[in-house]
Amino acid sequence: MSRPDSVATPIVALDDVHLRLDSAAGPVNILRGLNLRVEAGERVGVVGPSGSGKSTMMMVMAGLERPTGGSVRVAGQDLGALDEDGLARFRRDHVGIVFQAFHLVPTMTALENVAIPLEFAGAADAFDRARDGLVAVGLGHRLTHYPGQLSGGEQQRVALARAFVAEPSLLLADEPTGNLDIDTGSTIVELLFDLAERRGTTLVLITHDPALAQRCDRTVRLMDGRIADDGVEGGVDGGHAARAERVRVAGD
Repeated sequence: MSRPDSVATPIVALDDVHLRLDSAAGPVNILRGLNLRVEAGERVGVVGPSGSGKSTMMMVMAGLERPTGGSVRVAGQDLGALDEDGLARFRRDHVGIVFQAFHLVPTMTALENVAIPLEFAGAADAFDRARDGLVAVGLGHRLTHYPGQLSGGEQQRVALARAFVAEPSLLLADEPTGNLDIDTGSTIVELLFDLAERRGTTLVLITHDPALAQRCDRTVRLMDGRIADDGVEGGVDGGHAARAERVRVAGD
């Protein structure tokens, strides 16, 4: 099936994005004129020191934080034109998010946690699709378990299933292995990349791990609220070539 628009139009377009917050000590500039393009099917690693603005940039992409200047377009939608209800519907239909802290509802089972976005969307088959999502991450035997009965790695698998179950065009992952041991984190990383690859999902991955960022098609480096390196200058490297090939195959 041909998808020419997915190649021609970036799925994420940040233009001169600023975010300034007021504090008792005076205004604090969190983002200082970000310009970034992420194309459909691309996998982008985002690195930088703590406080550089990585997580804030992700929140802006998701419409969870409104910039004080500039333009944010995601999946063709100008997020600045939407009210809070419109942003919630937009996230429901287009964006999956995986946080470091899992953010599962403790009083809901794994199955119920994964079904939440589908229920909000009015899907009649919400629980069937949620069950399939949990099976896909190896938790078909944990459907009725509550978060408190699951290990950290299992909770993050539930979070992955929830993020992917509505088939978002964009997945934002903020340090998804930060609360996990090395072996469990490696398993989560493999699941994350495998699911994104199989479903053709665009991935923006925030990480402090350079090796993990290098698994992406390119690496964007933030410094003091600015993009110090967008990973594009200097020509198309092997990672860009791999992304271009995946987009080409998806459009065939």
